[in-house]
Amino acid sequence: MKTTGMKGEPAVILLVEDDPAHAEIVRRNFVNFRMANKLMHVSDGQQALDYLFRRGEFQDPDKSPQPNLVLLDLRLPKVDGMEVLTTIKADASLAHIPVVVLTTSAAEVDMAKAYGNHANSYLVKPVDFPQFLKLMDALGYYWLVWNQFPY
Repeated sequence: MKTTGMKGEPAVILLVEDDPAHAEIVRRNFVNFRMANKLMHVSDGQQALDYLFRRGEFQDPDKSPQPNLVLLDLRLPKVDGMEVLTTIKADASLAHIPVVVLTTSAAEVDMAKAYGNHANSYLVKPVDFPQFLKLMDALGYYWLVWNQFPY
């Protein structure tokens, strides 16, 4: 299944995840189900902001296309995921991008803060590997197959 972003181009997903094992699970799941045409991965909050604002190594828009979806961990080095979320949603050029928080934190305070900062969804990563795969499958289908993007 191929999904499309703007003007029939491949959908771009920015994965902001510092755990290499979790990032690999996400990557493999999307590849196996052919849902993500282009999965971009950064491993800390500063890289995420640099990517989104095209700074440093991400200045070339051909190498760092604007994502159609951001998958965001909360517990990140350098810049916390909540700060990344707040920055995305406060910027007029980025606020329209759906941000799915994908984290190990089931704390109600984190959920409330994320939704208060305009997260589009909040998903808790299951500890159980098969359940994590099911979650990624459902996430991929919802955001990349069933969900409609206006751009």
